[in-house]
Amino acid sequence: MRVAVAGCCHGELDKIYETLALAERRGPGPVDLLLCCGDFQAVRNEADLRCMAVPPKYRHMQTFYRYYSGEKKAPVLTLFIGGNHEASNHLQELPYGGWVAPNIYYLGLAGVVKYRGVRIGGISGIFKSHDYRKGHFECPPYNSSTIRSIYHVRNIEVYKLKQLKQPIDIFLSHDWPRSIYHYGNKKQLLKTKSFFRQEVENNTLGSPAASELLEHLKPTYWFSAHLHVKFAALMQHQAKDKGQTARATKFLALDKCLPHRDFLQILEIEHDPSAPDYLEYDIEWLTILRATDDLINVTGHLWNMPENNGLHARWDYSATEESMKEVLEKLNHDLKVPCNFSVTAACYDPSKPQTQMQLIHRINPQTTEFCAQLGITDINVRLQKSKEEHHVCGEYEEQDDVESNDSGEDRSEYNTDTSALSSINPDEIMLDEEEEDEDSIVSAHSDMNTPSVEPSDQASEFSASFSDVRILPGSMIVSSDDTVDSTVDREGKPGGTVESGNGEDLTKVPLKRLSDEHEPEQRKKIKRRNQAIYAAVDDDDDAA
Repeated sequence: MRVAVAGCCHGELDKIYETLALAERRGPGPVDLLLCCGDFQAVRNEADLRCMAVPPKYRHMQTFYRYYSGEKKAPVLTLFIGGNHEASNHLQELPYGGWVAPNIYYLGLAGVVKYRGVRIGGISGIFKSHDYRKGHFECPPYNSSTIRSIYHVRNIEVYKLKQLKQPIDIFLSHDWPRSIYHYGNKKQLLKTKSFFRQEVENNTLGSPAASELLEHLKPTYWFSAHLHVKFAALMQHQAKDKGQTARATKFLALDKCLPHRDFLQILEIEHDPSAPDYLEYDIEWLTILRATDDLINVTGHLWNMPENNGLHARWDYSATEESMKEVLEKLNHDLKVPCNFSVTAACYDPSKPQTQMQLIHRINPQTTEFCAQLGITDINVRLQKSKEEHHVCGEYEEQDDVESNDSGEDRSEYNTDTSALSSINPDEIMLDEEEEDEDSIVSAHSDMNTPSVEPSDQASEFSASFSDVRILPGSMIVSSDDTVDSTVDREGKPGGTVESGNGEDLTKVPLKRLSDEHEPEQRKKIKRRNQAIYAAVDDDDDAA
């Protein structure tokens, strides 16, 4: 099965599909599936555009609305996860996943599906420690705080994914799992992104939550985006029991959709020829959703997941054969994802712009149908009820702001906050509020290229179940051994070569977007509000 993987999409669907069409003409055959690793930007109208956490100058309608309206149809089945620059109000309608347009499927806050026998999982958003233990309390209309916290990963989603026992073939995340850079070519990565050096050496770059999932799930492939650079790695996992074959994960991160950038890769991935060629629900994942329904939290209060510490009556929510059989019967033994897309909001009309379009907290009929069939709670219905009873969306506004700016104590289960981008990435969009957070951790002696990030000295209080149990390579300092031709041995030492399912090198130059546009030969430097550590480029090249 030929699978295309894209990095940050930024709403450039036309250009991505055009590039795929070119690849099909030049390559051995058609692409069967497209996977997008976040910043998809499913913007339907002007109201959606206002819900995207980017400065106003980056709010462009792009081309998704044409697929939403039916003017165009995706030529290949497209699956995607959310990133940190999304039409958050649109994706919030589909917390368990669903169609955002015909042939374009969102995996939800976290999700697992199957296609042609290939098991694909993913988690949306990025890691931010101060929001990690909160519930999903945000709802439209968002304020200056919730428009950012809405896309922050929550512990409940990670907890659900860690209940999975059956093997995962492909996993998607927007931000990178922390420490994955130690299993690839660090020298080449830091040659391209020198401003990552301090955090790579301190092992603070990336998401610790994604790192936990990588260690637990051990998928065959893991694809990410967010940092706007192509990077391949091979992580050899340790076998839990003697006699077991140790599994390995092939990691690939890709750039953003711009001309002459490494934003697209096509791989040959093994599949089951007898499996159906339509999208299917995953029975183990559905069973876990049903089992964890009572854990849904729609408040901004900090809370912990159940664990085996004597304080909880139940801490294991993994799927049993009996419970999976029960769920299968509820679905009448039909796991096909229904093609039940429907238009839920007015579509953008270039001839009739509506800058004052009202923002509404909608209940999506796809989610209503899914929850009724499975017997679980629609988070948005719960939110609306709570809002009516307790004014939840306003009640936690002040609390969220206080906790977000509290530097005296890190209440996260993880002791280091990497925020949206833990390094100052000249390719990334930085919101004013996020700049303040970044400035609080950047040394006053930092220059444009080498921001210094101080690791937290506070002792970690989270349980062993959330600790980083992976054994890292012996050296985390970039050395002369990290060469382009280095390999990854069985002990997980750094290396730069990763092969796809058909033996192709994932570090080969991938397809790039076709365009007459040209990037500036030199990047202009501008001063940020507090620290002169943020390099900017022209608007077209600066979207993150």
